[in-house]
Amino acid sequence: MIVSGEVVRDLASAGVLRASINLGNPVLAQGTPDAPSGVTVDIAREVGARLGVPVEFVCFDAARKSFEALTSGQADICFLAVEPARESEVAFTAPYAVIEAVYVVPVDSPIGSPGDVDRSGVRVGVKRGSAYDLFLSRTLEHAEIVRGDEGVEVFRTGGLEVGAGIRQPMIAYAAAHPGVRVIGEAFMGIKQAVGTSRQRRPETVRFLCDLVEELKASGFVAESLRRSGRLDATVAPAA
Repeated sequence: MIVSGEVVRDLASAGVLRASINLGNPVLAQGTPDAPSGVTVDIAREVGARLGVPVEFVCFDAARKSFEALTSGQADICFLAVEPARESEVAFTAPYAVIEAVYVVPVDSPIGSPGDVDRSGVRVGVKRGSAYDLFLSRTLEHAEIVRGDEGVEVFRTGGLEVGAGIRQPMIAYAAAHPGVRVIGEAFMGIKQAVGTSRQRRPETVRFLCDLVEELKASGFVAESLRRSGRLDATVAPAA
């Protein structure tokens, strides 16, 4: 893939690519702010390699902070779930991976499937600004959403009827708390994509889109997920 000088200057105007990484999503990013790892880090490094510039990682503990870093100009690219609430400010590629979001409930709860959740009197704990917060905010009509720093903590401390989160961390939470169980059926597939500012040149966005498709088709994304031990995410289909 030949990258024009215009694309390099547009995406890395300071001679470095600033990548916003959400360490709050352990499926896609692991490690520490000083030494992040995971599929998002690998993709960011590959973008930098194609541009011929070094990569600087700007790490956060929540998706909303990663989003704000991009929209405020602190980062050049981000790794977020595609959601309508974000698309007015973020130009997304097609998804590179899909992860599942599930509910946890008390073991004696009558709730047996995602379809049982949207009822009056049901309170759902979510991580503020997460993909599933945005999704549930636009799809639930009767249940009440309760936001906090972590969905399971809001669920636990507030004595809520339901907690929402990413499958693997929710399974781990339920294993450590015998009083709760995971609803097996996912309530959404979270489509994870690379994003950049909507002010970028069309050819810059095309470069990112084409690169993501190449990395999916070549096995790069699958190998990165395998190497980081995150087989709970699946490679998204070709766009």
